Amino acid sequence: MILQFFVYLQLLDFLTTMLGFRLGAGEASPFIRMLTSMGPAVGVALSKVIALVIGGICVYLKKDRLIGWINYWYAGLIVWNLCLIVRLVQTPGVVASLAR
Repeated sequence: MILQFFVYLQLLDFLTTMLGFRLGAGEASPFIRMLTSMGPAVGVALSKVIALVIGGICVYLKKDRLIGWINYWYAGLIVWNLCLIVRLVQTPGVVASLAR
C-alpha cells in the first residue's frame, strides 16, 4: 500500500507542478530547475522517473519505512503546489492569460 501511495503521489506532484508552471509558478529546486532546461514537462517527468527508480531501490532493499517518510515529503510538496495554484488563480489576470 505504501508503494501505491508513492506512485500516486508522484503522479499528483507531476500534475500539480505542471499546472503551477502553466499558471506562471517557478521551480524552487535547483536540480529540477536544471532538468526543466530540456522543457518543463520533460524535466519534471525525468525527475519522476528518478524518484520512481529510487523508490524501487528502497523496495529492493526492504526500506518500506523510508518510503513512508518520503510519502509525507511528497504529500507536503503537493499541498505546497496546491497553495501556490490557489494563490495564482486568485491573482488578477492569471486565469484570463490562460484563455489566450
